Amino acid sequence: MQITWLGHSGFRIDIEDAVLLVDPWLTANPMFPADQRTAAVAGATHIFLTHAHGDHAGDVVPIATELGIKVYCIHELAEWLGATKSVDAVGFGKGGTITLGGVNVTMVNATHSASIDFQGALLPGGSAAGFMIAGEGHVIYVSGDTDIMADMEWMAELHQPTIGILCAGGHYTMDMERAAFAARKYFNFRSVIPCHYKTFPLLAQDAGPLRAGLPPGIEVIEPEVMVPMIF
Repeated sequence: MQITWLGHSGFRIDIEDAVLLVDPWLTANPMFPADQRTAAVAGATHIFLTHAHGDHAGDVVPIATELGIKVYCIHELAEWLGATKSVDAVGFGKGGTITLGGVNVTMVNATHSASIDFQGALLPGGSAAGFMIAGEGHVIYVSGDTDIMADMEWMAELHQPTIGILCAGGHYTMDMERAAFAARKYFNFRSVIPCHYKTFPLLAQDAGPLRAGLPPGIEVIEPEVMVPMIF
C-alpha cells in the first residue's frame, strides 16, 4: 500500500486494486508542483471528498471529467456536483460504507464548516466528514478538517485505525498540539501523517510539536509532496 501526499490535505492512496484520490486540490495549491499533475492522477479509480471547500474540492470537476471516474462525498455535495457540473457523484452519509473490491471506505464525523466556497458565492454543501479506509490489512483514518471530538473515542474503538492522516495546521482546524492530544487520548496509531499545514504562512510549518506530544513508538511521518510512503 502506498500513500502519497499531494500537498495541503490531498492524498493519493494506492490500496488493493484501487487508486483513491482524497481531496485532490492541485490547481493553485502552493505546495503542489504543476508539472506533476499527470503523475498525481494517473490510474486513479475513485475520488473521495471530505467536504466542499475549494482547498479540498476545487479540482474535483476537471479531474473526474478527465478520468471518467466517480466522486464519493456527502449527499448534498454529490447532488450539486451531478446537477450543476455533470459529475458522476455518489452521495452517502456518515456511517455509510462504500465497498470497492477489497477496499471499504466508511464516512465518519468531523466538526468543521462545509459550504461550497469556490463558485463566487457561498452555497450549501452538506457537512464535513472524515473517512476510515480499510484494505491490505490496514485501516487509515483520514480526519478531514476537524477539531478534537468525543466521537473519536468510539471511532477508534470500532474501526481500530493504525494510520492517522490528521489535519494539524491550526487556525481552521486542530493544531499540532491538539492533534497530538487526540492521537494519544483516543487512538492506537502506529503512524501519524500530518496534513493541512505548510500551505500558507497562517498554518503550522513543521510537525515538531506533534512529534513531541506523542509517546515513543508512534512514528510521525512528515510527508514530502509526490514521494510515496509505503506501508
